[in-house]
Amino acid sequence: MRDAADPLLPWLRALEARHLADLTFPEVRRALQALSSLYVERRGKLSQGAAFDGAGKRAAFALYYGPLHFLLVREIVRVLGAARGTPRTIVDLGCGTAAAGAAWALESGGRARVVGIDRNGWALEEARRTAHDLGLDATFRRGDAVEVPLEGAGVGIVAAFCVNELDGPARDRLREKLLGAARAGSSVLVVEPIARRPVPWWGGWSEAFLASGGRDDSWRFRLDLPELLAKFDRAAGLDHRELTARSLWMG
Repeated sequence: MRDAADPLLPWLRALEARHLADLTFPEVRRALQALSSLYVERRGKLSQGAAFDGAGKRAAFALYYGPLHFLLVREIVRVLGAARGTPRTIVDLGCGTAAAGAAWALESGGRARVVGIDRNGWALEEARRTAHDLGLDATFRRGDAVEVPLEGAGVGIVAAFCVNELDGPARDRLREKLLGAARAGSSVLVVEPIARRPVPWWGGWSEAFLASGGRDDSWRFRLDLPELLAKFDRAAGLDHRELTARSLWMG
């Protein structure tokens, strides 16, 4: 995080300049606390777009959770060696602000084209800004992650923090599409939080990925957060000095 060449740092400066232009730090801090509570206690509302409900929450997501997801996915991609072979395209399902797809693309040398899909118009506009600020070739469109045609060889597919928001039938359809894409030569990465509450669907997904030659991992990364993230972390009473997640991978 202290490397002046790290593309995360100028991106964070651009985010700070844009999102704190009309909101104060305390306003975004309060929104971040509300957003954190939503993730922990009321996850059922996430599928209804509650994370982007209001300017404060949108700013908190863009300034805090987006960069955290970038850091987390970047570490996972590095450990898995997911950048080997340099995917020509990275499809980011339920892309949000495109943090996951951008992290994978940059680890692949920045040459992969990012294609992001999301149902939320604000998230898509923020994703376009992410790609621009990070110097990535990208296109984004509104759509349902479950309905997107998935290509074969040479494609990386990431579904980060979105599968748990789907209902059961949609989640089952997506699992089969991802496994089919992997069999056709795509690399597939699924990332979700290490939940305090049971996630009933994870076991079935894990079994399916393992049976097809994939892997199931739990991650804990201790990182020095960039100054802005550390400041929000302290102010909101959070602690993300250790980033955690679980993932499924076929590549």
